[in-house]
Amino acid sequence: MDIILVPGFWLDASSWSEVTPPLIEAGHRVHPLTLPGLGAVDAPRAAIGLRDHIDAVVATIDAIDDPVILVGHSGGGAIIHGAVDARPDRVVRAVYVDSGPLGEGGAINDELPSEGDDIPLPAWDDFEAADLVDLDDELRAAFRARAIPEPRGVAQDRQHLHDQRRYEVPATVIACEFPSSLLTEWIDSGHPFVEELARIRDIEFVDLPTGHWPQFTKPAELGKAILAAVDHKS
Repeated sequence: MDIILVPGFWLDASSWSEVTPPLIEAGHRVHPLTLPGLGAVDAPRAAIGLRDHIDAVVATIDAIDDPVILVGHSGGGAIIHGAVDARPDRVVRAVYVDSGPLGEGGAINDELPSEGDDIPLPAWDDFEAADLVDLDDELRAAFRARAIPEPRGVAQDRQHLHDQRRYEVPATVIACEFPSSLLTEWIDSGHPFVEELARIRDIEFVDLPTGHWPQFTKPAELGKAILAAVDHKS
């Protein structure tokens, strides 16, 4: 299978480097992406919005002849959902890593503090304790050294969706910060946080207890979880 890996905020394609070995060893083709504006700290970000990131994923899908699996971490979950909406006939499974699909009119996070057109990685004290589980001082230093400011428009723009067939594409949620039992409780109670997720016809949940960045805190385990999702693609 062709597996397109979409990083979350402040990260580029290299953030998947410790996750991909089991996928490659199993014979899959991996396509980790560096999205527009995330190529360098000094890259221009003024005109880059959510649609530009979705379009970058769609362009990668279109460049591949075979069906694909999309994997999105954190804010990348909203991005891959936009790509599923654009190409529902090309995606055989969407994998949400500590994330989920963002519905019509939603923003990924319009409360993050910005500096002009940039959203720098915030101070660790600005995150919830659950975000930082297993992210020790060494990993935090490495993360901050590699972090690239996120384009402000990507966080603040509204999601716009058009094709109801997106709900027919199977999904896997790899639950890290919140256990899958909590997510299913929210779905059953009609919680707005999971409203779009609840509309997907075929969802599987996988628990990988750690903080919000399993590609750093439990990369081997994350790779195996993605591999299992790929094996259950249909």
